Amino acid sequence: MIQKIIDGICTKLHDTFGYEIYTEDVEQGLNEPCFSISCINPTNTQFLGQRYFRSHQFCIYYFPSSAEPDAECLGVLGRLYDALEYIEVEGDLVRGTNMRGEMPDDVLCFFVNYDMFVVKQVEKVAMEHLNHDGTAKE
Repeated sequence: MIQKIIDGICTKLHDTFGYEIYTEDVEQGLNEPCFSISCINPTNTQFLGQRYFRSHQFCIYYFPSSAEPDAECLGVLGRLYDALEYIEVEGDLVRGTNMRGEMPDDVLCFFVNYDMFVVKQVEKVAMEHLNHDGTAKE
């Protein structure tokens, strides 16, 4: 499920900005401006029966290319709030919550949660035979 959410984020970022997007760690050679996506602190809590509440917090890093990185990051931050409010995951819209941004060391760190309920499908084994010995009471 996490990879499908990342795919939805990538689609929205590409449609909105058109910049390169990294989903794996890159030690050298980033083509700035670009984004990098990381899932941090995913949780899975059983709710009722086979229903589970999954919380997925993501950090989306934006690496600016201009000589004025603070101004560029603030511009991107404003656009991210609108772009990532809803993403598509398996044909359904999922709403982003708890959005916030930080700018340590001239890099934008944008945090967003995509939370959802999931139902685990349990394979049920049918009985083979049922023998009933008895009659109905009159």
